[in-house]
This record gives sequence, C-alpha cells and structure tokens, in this order.
Amino acid sequence: MLKEKLKNYNIILASKSPRRQQFFKDLNIDFTIKLKEVEEVYPQELKGIEITDYLANLKAEAFTDLKDNDILITSDTIVWLENKALGKPKDHNEAFTMLKNLSGKKHEVITSISIKNKNFQKIVNDSTTVTFKELSDEEINYYINNYKPFDKAGAYGIQEWIGYIGIKNIKGSYFNVVGLPVYKLYKELMNL
Repeated sequence: MLKEKLKNYNIILASKSPRRQQFFKDLNIDFTIKLKEVEEVYPQELKGIEITDYLANLKAEAFTDLKDNDILITSDTIVWLENKALGKPKDHNEAFTMLKNLSGKKHEVITSISIKNKNFQKIVNDSTTVTFKELSDEEINYYINNYKPFDKAGAYGIQEWIGYIGIKNIKGSYFNVVGLPVYKLYKELMNL
C-alpha cells in the first residue's frame, strides 16, 4: 500500500541506525541510505521535544542537493530524565551512570522525524513514558558488557535483555522507544 503510494518518489533515509533501517524494510518502502556528518549540538535552553525537533531539522539541513522527487527522512531520539537529555554513552562508565540514574524511575523517550523535499518540510514527534524497575549493579554491568549499548540514547535498547528484565511499564508507542514512531511516519507518508 505505502510502496504504491511512494512509487514516484526517491525515499532517502539519513540514518545509520540498523533499527530505523529495519523499520523501513518492514514497511516495504524502497529507500536509499545517505549519511552526512552533522555535529549534534543544540542550544542549551532547549528542552525535551524542542531538542529532538532541532536535531532532526539540523540533520535535514545538511542535505542541500535534493532533487524534485526526493523525500529525505531524518530523525533524532533522546531519553529525557529529570529535565536532562541523555544521548548515547561514550563508554562503559557513562552507560553505567545513565542506567543507574534510570533505575527505579520514569523517563520519556522522545523522537522527532523530519520529512523534507525541495518544496516542503514537516517535523512530527512522539513521546513515550517508560518506567524501569530498580536495577542492580550486576544487572547493569551484565547488560553493558554483553550488549554494548553505545549507539543507543539512554544506554539501552528496550528490545534487548535489559528491556525484558527491567521495564515495568510503558505508556505510548513501543516502536518510538526502539527508535522511530512508525505509525506517525506511515501516516505522514500516506498523506504525501
């Protein structure tokens, strides 16, 4: 259905995330992957959804050579805990600190998607509330050592071991926590 709707467009996914690439495959979308290096820095006064909207747009602005039938999709996800954004951890210690801070608490996973061509741009976003149980130091270290979550905002993947044993509750889109609010992307692409 979506494939037919998009047959006259060249869909470009600007993401190296294997999870986002898999979502596009699962939606049966023909797409190409193009990456541009962008320094993901945002003004410090931004909060929550403002951050992900800003970064999704920043990634889209790097593409200045779109053709008439190109549709560029960029995205950004953060974990928002106690008025602070958690990005991707740099090393084991940072991942441990992030997971220790998430332990026993609620946080938000916020994702923004930019859909852009030569003539328009639309940014949509989604937020999901996730609650972790109290995680032991042994559980946190086991997860980091075995799953190396250094490419994941907040140092965890809900679809991995830590999600199985550690997440008590989720309110909102599961797929948003994995990395993309797929239902919102589908709706926007169907409305092109």
